[in-house]
Amino acid sequence: MTITAHLLALLRTVLLDRQRLVLENLALRQQVAVLRRGVRRPRLEDRDPIFWIRMLRLLSTGRDTLHIVQPDTVVRWHRAGWRAYWRRKSKPRTVGRPSIGWELVTLIKRISRENPLWGTPRIADELALLGHEVAEATIDKYRVRHLPPGRGQSWSTFLRNHMDGTIACDFFTVPTATFRNLFVFVVLHHSSRRILHVNVTAHPTAEWTAQQLVEALGHEAAPEATHLIRDRDGIYGHVFQRKVNALGLADIVTPKASPWCNGFVERAIGTIRRECTDHIIAINERHLSRVLQEFVAYYNAGRCHQALDGDAPERRQRWSLDVGHVKSRPVLGGLHHVYTRAA
Repeated sequence: MTITAHLLALLRTVLLDRQRLVLENLALRQQVAVLRRGVRRPRLEDRDPIFWIRMLRLLSTGRDTLHIVQPDTVVRWHRAGWRAYWRRKSKPRTVGRPSIGWELVTLIKRISRENPLWGTPRIADELALLGHEVAEATIDKYRVRHLPPGRGQSWSTFLRNHMDGTIACDFFTVPTATFRNLFVFVVLHHSSRRILHVNVTAHPTAEWTAQQLVEALGHEAAPEATHLIRDRDGIYGHVFQRKVNALGLADIVTPKASPWCNGFVERAIGTIRRECTDHIIAINERHLSRVLQEFVAYYNAGRCHQALDGDAPERRQRWSLDVGHVKSRPVLGGLHHVYTRAA
């Protein structure tokens, strides 16, 4: 063997011993760091098994250097990591049926929402006619759940089917200048949004309330009502209920603490508050009654309603630009105005 070969072998031995010394020192330092984490038993972190797996591959004397865990434990860690690696590599990209897309999901929800009486097979047949082949299990997953059989129809469906023949009533209070409460009774027709009757009292009774209902339905312009919606207020006593039955009305009582079930009249009362009573100080019953009568006349004949496509309950005339100049009529001292064109 030449001198050069001997020098290279010597250099290789020195470098390998130096590398082995550095790795052993690193392994011992890591074990000391682990031992410092706990008092009774070393507490290993997730990165510790990875460190020792690589160390045993690089350091031939790693088994003699490792003291805090058994070498077999490191081997078991390596095998567990190997299984986890290939389990992740072998995992299929998609599981179950292919996605149907959000447009089709929206269509399923729309059809089931618009047709509460349809079951899953009926929706599947309808989708097939529209060119979508969808499994019934998928439709059943995305369809909208309605009330179970025997629970009846929803309030929105009931109101739409009985809009023309439905009236609603409710009370609200207005404080006076002397800090007394006056009770205002309102009767509203659902279809036209027309306030049929409004009156004020300081002492409401079942007899007085029943009489107001008679007056609301007594004039010629009153609609043919078949249903009355009201809440569970104690003022609607036996006298009121007998009068409702005598008038041939079906008495529909809303659930407890559910003002949204009588939303039409609640919305009308909110309008009366925001556009009338919140801007005045009621002196007495006569003053409040006069103000409300003037506002109700404006509400029925002059105020624009979004639910009526910008028209009033009593249809207003639509003017053309060449008729004449615009003139206004003040309501409630100028709180509101009604606009027309001069002929």
